[in-house]
Amino acid sequence: MMENHQIEMGAIKANGLEVPNGGLRSSVMPSWSLHKPVGRVLQSIRTVIFTSKLNLLMPFGPATLILYYTTNWHGMIFLFSMLGITPLAERLGYATEQLAIYTGPTLGGLLNATFGNATEMIIAIYALKNGMIRIVQQSLLGSILSNMLLVVGCAFFAGGIVHRNKDQVFSKANAVVNSGLLLMAVMGLMFPAVLHFTHSEVQQGASEVALSRFSSCIMLVAYASYLYFQLSGRNNSYTQLGNEEMPNEDATEEDEEIELSMWEAITWLAVLTIWISVLSEYLVNAIEGASDSLNLPVAFISVILLPIVGNAAEHASAIMFAMKDKLDITIGVAIGSSTQISMFVIPFCVVVGWMMGQKMDLNFQLFETATLFITVLVVAFLLQDGIANYLKGFMLILCYLIVAASFFVHVDPQSSDDD
Repeated sequence: MMENHQIEMGAIKANGLEVPNGGLRSSVMPSWSLHKPVGRVLQSIRTVIFTSKLNLLMPFGPATLILYYTTNWHGMIFLFSMLGITPLAERLGYATEQLAIYTGPTLGGLLNATFGNATEMIIAIYALKNGMIRIVQQSLLGSILSNMLLVVGCAFFAGGIVHRNKDQVFSKANAVVNSGLLLMAVMGLMFPAVLHFTHSEVQQGASEVALSRFSSCIMLVAYASYLYFQLSGRNNSYTQLGNEEMPNEDATEEDEEIELSMWEAITWLAVLTIWISVLSEYLVNAIEGASDSLNLPVAFISVILLPIVGNAAEHASAIMFAMKDKLDITIGVAIGSSTQISMFVIPFCVVVGWMMGQKMDLNFQLFETATLFITVLVVAFLLQDGIANYLKGFMLILCYLIVAASFFVHVDPQSSDDD
């Protein structure tokens, strides 16, 4: 067998030498040209599917479909779909990073802004289509809280334990800009809530929706300005911090290996987005049934459990970078993701709801708005000195446990009115 294989390879080589310009004969070309793309496809599948340990959860996706069509176990359908989406969200982030290598920093930043929280957006749009406005609001709020408290807390704690003998430092300027945007988002959410609870609307019900739509457009403009400022005007604005940030950025470029071609990355983005969309529909449809079967409040499922799905990638990468003493990247991943959701995804959902005819607004109710406001203040105070250690991380994790306990005993007033 080996001799025949060597003879065939020798024939190919001989044919290649005989043909001018190094070309191969037509009899050999079809098998050779077919072998190369097939091998490339297999290599791409191996890279995306088999290199992440989190992908062990992928079989839960098909299992969700089987459960949905054969049983009425809404609790199991919800848990299986949540577990099935988790590795897909992580791989979506990986494919986006691979594509960003080819597009350059500006377009790469826009891609990360769009696809970085694609899972949250897809789940939100499906819930919005079904009229589940409160689930949209609470799941997006939960993503912000999870990123700011749990992800940053775990990253600071893990980085602080690994680097116990020193305080880790990060760029104060970036942290201040992100904190400012988060406070602006809180302002955007607070005024419709205050308008509603003080009963000072010009037109009952209509004024807060109109204000929310106007504020959403303003927030989208502000986020676009932030992206332009960050990607284009960064050198002028952060010259004093150049020495701090450049080593981390260089290290990031060294860590980034080109493992997928541009078209492979685009194809995987499309495939993963479609598969996440399919599972998101089953996830959203099972939320209310899961609340009854698991005996958990819908608010707790939306604010605490759902964000675990979308934040899997941020959680893993933020901890990894913190352990490598790259805190600027950790802050960019976790706080940057919170900024994206608050200043881009939430206003985007309001605009999409406007197009769908759904009255999605920025009135997140008093309890949720107060929780977000206090969280932003706590995190802003802890980030203002540009120093991280395990104590700060432990404090943020404990704060998240308080938030989780609060939503476990919280009954949504709007849902109770509807019942």
